[in-house]
Amino acid sequence: MSSASPAAAPDVTNPDVVLVVDFGAQYAQLIARRVREARVYSEIVPSTMPVAEMLAKNPKAIILSGGPSSVYAEGAPRLDRSLFEAGVPVFGMCYGFQLMATTLGGTVDNTGAREYGRTPLHVSKAGSTLFEGTPVEQSVWMSHGDACSAAPEGFTVTASTDVVPVAAFENDEKKLYGVQYHPEVLHSTHGQQILEHFLYRGAGIEPSWTTGNVIEEQVAAIRAQVGDKRAICGLSGGVDSAVAAALVQKAIGDQLTCVYVDHGLMRKGETQQVEKDFVAATGARLVVVDAEKRFLDALAGVSDPETKRKIIGREFIRVFEQAQLEILQEEGPEVAFLVQGTLYPDIVESGGGTGTANIKSHHNVGGLPDDIEFELVEPLRQLFKDEVRMVGQELGLPEEIVQRQPFPGPGLGIRIVGEVTKERLDLLREADAIAREELSAAGLDREIWQCPVVLLADVRSVGVQGDGRTYGHPIVLRPVSSEDAMTADWSRLPYEVLAKISTRITNEVADVNRVVLDVTSKPPGTIEWE
Repeated sequence: MSSASPAAAPDVTNPDVVLVVDFGAQYAQLIARRVREARVYSEIVPSTMPVAEMLAKNPKAIILSGGPSSVYAEGAPRLDRSLFEAGVPVFGMCYGFQLMATTLGGTVDNTGAREYGRTPLHVSKAGSTLFEGTPVEQSVWMSHGDACSAAPEGFTVTASTDVVPVAAFENDEKKLYGVQYHPEVLHSTHGQQILEHFLYRGAGIEPSWTTGNVIEEQVAAIRAQVGDKRAICGLSGGVDSAVAAALVQKAIGDQLTCVYVDHGLMRKGETQQVEKDFVAATGARLVVVDAEKRFLDALAGVSDPETKRKIIGREFIRVFEQAQLEILQEEGPEVAFLVQGTLYPDIVESGGGTGTANIKSHHNVGGLPDDIEFELVEPLRQLFKDEVRMVGQELGLPEEIVQRQPFPGPGLGIRIVGEVTKERLDLLREADAIAREELSAAGLDREIWQCPVVLLADVRSVGVQGDGRTYGHPIVLRPVSSEDAMTADWSRLPYEVLAKISTRITNEVADVNRVVLDVTSKPPGTIEWE
């Protein structure tokens, strides 16, 4: 065993699968998520997959995603015309819409009529399959340079914009549909309704898929992958690793041993929460490893965020290997698998999505050493955070775990901008605890997605406390709201709550004399500072 890639999971047949063909846009996963929100099972396939292989999956419908290419560019993704002649309902979005148009004889050209962001859409066929029951004037999210000026023969133009004559078309006879915009994003005000109209009306699919299906499929896949061997799972204190562990526990029972590494980078009181809440909910075997000194020694003198992430990932694996030896000495059977709570946004930000850039190494993706001796089990790899929470609820995990705000695997190590030391960690722990206490007291736990608290350890500013001059560190509050972790906006917290948090931190946490608020959206900023 020397690969950090998960073994291919067995094909789990679903009678109502919708394929999302990925043309290189990170929105492909968001489309799949929206389809699942409509209670229809979705699966993503690359645009390079031969049409015969797509059709061999017996899809109920196919959705063509957007993408960064021009349909006329050399090397741009193509699709064989046979896809549109197979009798399977197809819905093209943005690039997929233009590809459908050109493949079937329509006209797409670079007219200079570019549209980016919110755009008014004029619906010309209000009773059409896609637009019935939606306003004739609605706001949609555009992102294109080329434009469709003529629909293919047999298609009805159902919407336009001020600069694009063909912004949507439909062919009910052949069950082919397309829109120039992105209905999957929230900025398209009736986007989900349009998507559901395609699924229910255009493709005739009954909404029957639930998170219970996810559990059934993953349990089967985990059993097939692990067989009669053993697995260990690193619990981080967050919802992702807890749900991943609970899924694997359901699949293989006492073949799983959970390992909680107390690396000294956790928030105040979290070690006790993991030991109490998770074990009580699942009955899983939990081994707690005290590794604080090991991690702090490895991080000594390191300030670069990428280096910190890789060190923390490396040390995690080394600790797991030690746990493996101890389990082998105690029980004998080979421990061959490592369970991780990797989510899709982790993969995208690590450069794992088709056509996406590497934004940062993730501890579950790019932060692992090359010589890892485990095969990975990643049952949440295709899910978004809200889906993970629903799976956790279905598995019976308590609210204290399921609704816990996201917390990065590298812990507070990447919420200290600068070198990580015991003193700085203790300082940040206290500030973080105060922020969490006040947000809970104000009833804002469900109003915001998460609130990272960041210590600018290499920055000091002048202040005055107790009539004396101070030279302390700033603390940054980063409250954000998000549905899918792909995009986020800063949360507009009440001023009185912010004031109370600031006052308490500057009064109660030594060596902090300033609290600032991060009001950057994502993009351009990421959730974490490092």
